[in-house]
Amino acid sequence: MIKFLAEEYVNQYSFLNLFNFITFRSGAAILTSLFFSLIFGNLIINSLSRIQPGGQPIRKDGPETHLIKKVGTPTMGGLLIILSVLISIFLWSDLSNNLIWISLFSLLSFGVIGFYDDYKKIKLNSSNGLKAKTKIFIQVILCIVIIFLIINNLDNNLGKSIAFPFFKNLIIDFGILYYAIGAFIIIGSANSVNLTDGLDGLAIVPVMIVAISFAFISYVTGNLVFSKYLLISYIPGTGELSVFCGALIGSALGFLWFNAPPAKIFMGDTGSLALGASLGSIAIMVKHEIVLAIIGGLFVLETFSVIIQVFIFKLTGKRVFMMAPLHHHFEKKGWPESTIVIRFWIITIVLALVGLATLKIR
Repeated sequence: MIKFLAEEYVNQYSFLNLFNFITFRSGAAILTSLFFSLIFGNLIINSLSRIQPGGQPIRKDGPETHLIKKVGTPTMGGLLIILSVLISIFLWSDLSNNLIWISLFSLLSFGVIGFYDDYKKIKLNSSNGLKAKTKIFIQVILCIVIIFLIINNLDNNLGKSIAFPFFKNLIIDFGILYYAIGAFIIIGSANSVNLTDGLDGLAIVPVMIVAISFAFISYVTGNLVFSKYLLISYIPGTGELSVFCGALIGSALGFLWFNAPPAKIFMGDTGSLALGASLGSIAIMVKHEIVLAIIGGLFVLETFSVIIQVFIFKLTGKRVFMMAPLHHHFEKKGWPESTIVIRFWIITIVLALVGLATLKIR
């Protein structure tokens, strides 16, 4: 909105040209979503607490400490994240850019799924919400829509292709098969963030680190000079996604203020599914799908720990980990929660550096 006003009156007030710069608007998006979260955070948390007197239902088979320390903490904190992103995006992004609307659709549609899942858990006072098959079916339908929109808003030569890092010109067009690949990326990203969100502050900081990384990737991908220098595909319009990533960064920072141990609020499926899906969609739009798996390697690791645990247990009746996802394994081993969280943050920072290095090592 502000960009539109700036374009209308820039001839009269030259300083308004500042609002045309993506870097400035990305920074403004960070601050806007951050301050919105900080200003309205307590109000939203108190409102959620009133309608959730028992807080988020805790897994009966989870770590024993959770039944003591986390009982009564409200969930659905993703509402705070989504609202702060929406305010920031409508203020600072170029709303004529279709990629922004696709990102918002990903955020909101998966956020609605997560909200209903959280609602069912609270209503039934159970850690089980929507049936897994139902949840995945809805996600698949949404992903088909999202992939269709992305493909129709990118160059025909890039829409259904994947670029492989470390190689200059290794780009493979998967044709119609890309719908399945894209759905796997978005669903995998959404649900892996959801699995990781099990300790105070554990998921939100890695989400923020991934968003920072993709803010940079989006900017250079949408810039002809930088993309040519880095030997990556130039995709017009993707630079604007830096503003969207900026809104995610600010909202994540603001949410961390309340989610830091001991957490006053959990993001719930409302936040984790929304954030994961939007990051997956952005990775597809900038054609850095594999880099997402590298930078978001912590989420991949957490997901694989669950897959391995279930597969081996069904096959042999034995457990590989004391408990899955992986962060619960370390809890069972006696690691303090803060130690697990901070070490997982460090792992994500290292993976982000490796992922960003792939932009130049070709």
